[in-house]
Amino acid sequence: MTRTKKTNRFFALILLTTLLCLSISPVLAKIPNPPASTSPTISADLQQGKALYDHGQFAQAVQVLQQAAQNYRQQGETKKLAVTLSNLSLAYQQLGAWNEAKQAITESLNLLKSTDDRKILAQTLDIQGRLQLAIGQPEEALKIWQQAENIYTQINDQNGVVRSQINQAQALISSGFYRRAEEILLQVNQTLRSQSDSPEKTVMLRSLGDVLQLVGKFPESHTILEQSLAVAKRLQSPNYIAASLFSLGNNARDRQHTQQAIDFYQQAVKESPSTLLKVQAQLNLLSLLIEEQKPTDALTLLPQIQSQVNQLPASRASIYAQINFAHNLVKLGQGDMGTRGTREIVSAFSEASSTVLLPAQILAKAVQQARSLNDQRSLAYALGSLGSLYEQTRQWSEAQKLTEQALLLAQSSNVPDIAYRWQWQLGRLLKVQGDIPGAIAAYDSAVQTLESIRNDLVAVNREVQFSFRDSVEPVYRQSVELLLNSQKTQPEAKTLEKVRQRIEALQIAELDNFFREACLQGQRILLDQVVDKENPTAAILYPIILPNQLQVIVKIPKQPLQHYSTQISQTEVEQIITQLRQNLLNPAAIKATRTQSQQVYNWLIKPIESQLSASGVNTLVFVLDGALRNLSMSSLYDGKQYLIEKYATALSVGLQIFDPKPLQQQRLQALTAGLTQPPQAYSEFAPLPAIKTEIELISESGISTTNLLDRQFTSKELEKKVNTNPFNVVHLATHGQFSSRADQTFILAADGPINVTQFDSILRSRDDTRAEALQLLVLSACQTAAGDKRAALGLAGAAVRAGARSTIASLWQIDDESTAQFVGAFYRELQENKISKAEALRRAQLQLLKHPNYNAPSFWSAYVLIGNWL
Repeated sequence: MTRTKKTNRFFALILLTTLLCLSISPVLAKIPNPPASTSPTISADLQQGKALYDHGQFAQAVQVLQQAAQNYRQQGETKKLAVTLSNLSLAYQQLGAWNEAKQAITESLNLLKSTDDRKILAQTLDIQGRLQLAIGQPEEALKIWQQAENIYTQINDQNGVVRSQINQAQALISSGFYRRAEEILLQVNQTLRSQSDSPEKTVMLRSLGDVLQLVGKFPESHTILEQSLAVAKRLQSPNYIAASLFSLGNNARDRQHTQQAIDFYQQAVKESPSTLLKVQAQLNLLSLLIEEQKPTDALTLLPQIQSQVNQLPASRASIYAQINFAHNLVKLGQGDMGTRGTREIVSAFSEASSTVLLPAQILAKAVQQARSLNDQRSLAYALGSLGSLYEQTRQWSEAQKLTEQALLLAQSSNVPDIAYRWQWQLGRLLKVQGDIPGAIAAYDSAVQTLESIRNDLVAVNREVQFSFRDSVEPVYRQSVELLLNSQKTQPEAKTLEKVRQRIEALQIAELDNFFREACLQGQRILLDQVVDKENPTAAILYPIILPNQLQVIVKIPKQPLQHYSTQISQTEVEQIITQLRQNLLNPAAIKATRTQSQQVYNWLIKPIESQLSASGVNTLVFVLDGALRNLSMSSLYDGKQYLIEKYATALSVGLQIFDPKPLQQQRLQALTAGLTQPPQAYSEFAPLPAIKTEIELISESGISTTNLLDRQFTSKELEKKVNTNPFNVVHLATHGQFSSRADQTFILAADGPINVTQFDSILRSRDDTRAEALQLLVLSACQTAAGDKRAALGLAGAAVRAGARSTIASLWQIDDESTAQFVGAFYRELQENKISKAEALRRAQLQLLKHPNYNAPSFWSAYVLIGNWL
C-alpha cells in the first residue's frame, strides 16, 4: 500500500471520529452528521459503533467499540486504538459509566504520547473535556479545551478552533460565567463573519443566539438566530433551517410573543427531515398551547405527536420526548379547561385515533426503553416521572418505591438537576405518609442539591422542562412550611435560623434566575451582627407567605429570634395585598387604604409592637417575601398612625449586607441625570417638567453635582461621566419600569431605554477605574410594571446589580411636583443633619404627609430604601 493510500485511509478514520465528537460535544447547537463514509478501509466495527451511537443505542455501541479496540490492540494499530478508545469513552459517558469512561480516555491519551499526531490528540482532549464537564468539573474542562484550542491553532485547523471555543463557552456557562461565555462566542462570530457560508457558521450563529437568549438578551438573540436561519437557507440544508426555526421559536416564547413562537414551531415541523426535531418542536408547541389555555389546538396535536414519537428509535432523546409528552398530557388534564380529567381528554381523541396513549403507558414504555439501553440518566428521569404520576393518584407506596429507585440512579449517575426533583418528591411522599423527620431530611437534601447547581439552574436541559416557579421555588417554600409546622411548640432558635437561611437562599435563587447568572458575590456582613453591634436600634422582620399561613420571624437587637404566625390562606393574603396596592395608587381612597393596611399591620407588626417600643428600636428592616414586596411598609396603619410616623423603614434582599457604614462619614458628590421630555418613539411616557426643579434642589442642598439633562442624558454620555467623574451618589430622574423579567426592566434615556443589564454594565465599568464604592442610587420616577405580581423583583435586581450600597426607588410613579419636593427634602436632611439614609427618607416622607396637597399615602409612601439603611 502506498503512503498516499495510507494517509487517505487514516484521514477517513479521523473524520469519523471528528463527526462523532461533534455530534455530542457540549455545544449549544449540533451540526447534523452527513452520511457515514462508505470507505471499505474503515473498520466495519467502528462504522457500526458510530451508527449505534448516532441512534442513541449507547450500550450496543460500547460492545461494538470494545470489539474494535480489541482488534486494533491485536494488530498493534496504536493510532486507531487511541481513536476507538476515545469514542468508547464517549459512549461510556452517555451511559453514566464514569470510571470506564475515565479509563478509556486515559489509555487513549497515554497511547498518543508515543505518536506525533496532534490532530488526534486535540480530538481526544475534546472528549476528555466533555467528560470533566459531565462529572461536574467545568474548570478542568475549560483548561482542557483551551489546550485543545492551542493545538488546533498550531495545526491551522479552524473548525477545531471554533469547536473548542464553543466548548469553552459551555464550560463557562456551567460555572455560571454566562457573560464570559458570551464574549467567547462573540469572538468566534467575529472570526467567521468574513468567511463564506458553512455548516460551522450557521451552527455558531445558532449557538450564539441561544447563549444571548440564556443571558436575557432576547432582541439580540432574535437577530443572531435570524442570521443563522439565513445562512442555513443559503446552504439549502433542511436540517440547519429547521434547527434555526426551532431556536427562534424558543426565543419568541421567552419574549412572550406567543403567536410568533407558534408559527416558528410549526415551520420547524414542516421543514425538518428529522423526526426527533419534529417531535421536539411539537412538544414545545403543545406546552405553549396548554400555557395559553388553548385546549382545542392542544388536543389536535396529540395524535400527531404520538405518531411521531412511535417512529423514533429507542434512544435517550426519544425517552425524554416521551416523558415530556406524558408531562404535557398530565398538565392538559389538570388545567382550567373544563372538568374533564386527563383520561377523558385523551379519550376524546382516542375515538378518532387509537394511537394516543395514557401518561402511565407512555412513561412505562420510556422506563422499558431506558432499561433496554442501559441508560442510567434517562432511566432515573423516567422512573421518577412515573413515581410522580403514582403520587398524583395517591398510590403512596408504589410512588415512593419508584422515587427511591430514581433517586439512587440519579445520584450514582451524577445528575443533580434530576436528583433534586426526586429528593423533593420523596419529601412530599414521606410527609403525606406521616414520616416528618424523613421528609425534613429529604427536603434538606433537595435544597442542598439545588445550592450545588445554583450557577447553572438556568442552563438545565430544556428537555426536562425546567421552570423556576414550578420546579425550584416550591422546594424552598414547602421545606420552610414543614420545618415551622413540624414542632407542636414554638420552633427552636436553630429551626428559625434554618428557615431564614432557606428563604434567603430562595430570594438569591430568584435573582439569579432573573439575571440568568449568579449575581450576589463579594464580602457581606450578617444583618444580625449589624443590629446587635453596629446599629442596636434596628429590628429585622422576615415575613414568609405559605399556602395556609403567614409566618413572621423577628430579630430584635441582642435578643434571640422570635416567631409568630397568622392562619390565613396565601390566596387571601395576595388578594388583600393586591387591593391595598390598587388603593395606594388612588389619593382619594384613604379610608380603604387604612382599613387594608391595618390588616397587614396586624399580621406583621402588632404581635411584637410592645417589644419594639420597649427595646428602643427606631428602624425596621424588612426582608419581604412574595407579593409583600409590592407594598411600601411605611404605609402600614395601626389604627391611629402610619408606621412611618413611628419608625424609619428599609428593605433588605437577604440576611446579609455589604459594608454597613454610615453615609454621613463621607463627602457627598452626585452624578445626576434627568429627562423632562421622553423621545418621540416613547410618547406613552408623559413629560416630567419638574425634573429641572428636582435637580436644582439637589444642588441647593449643598451636594456637589455633575448634571446630564435631556439631550445630554444618553447611555453613552452616562457611561462617559461614570468613568471620568468622582461621585458616590447617582440620581436618575426619568421614567423607568421594574418587571419580573430583566429584559423588561429599564430606565429611559434620551436615546431610548437602558436595560437593567446594560445599566449594570455601565455602573460596574466604573469599578475598574474607581476604588470608591457607589453609596447611593436614587431612581425617582420609576414604577413597577402594571399587572406584574412579581415586578418588585426587578427593583431588587436593579438595586443589587448596580453595586450601590443603598438604593432608593419609587414603587409607582407619583405627582411630578411632589416628587421634586420629596427629593429636595431628602437631600437636605441627609446633608444638613448627618442622619441615616433611612431616617432622612422618613423625614422627607413626613414632610409630604404633613403637606395639605400630598398627605395621602399614594404620594409619600411610594419610596422605598433597599440595602444599607445606616
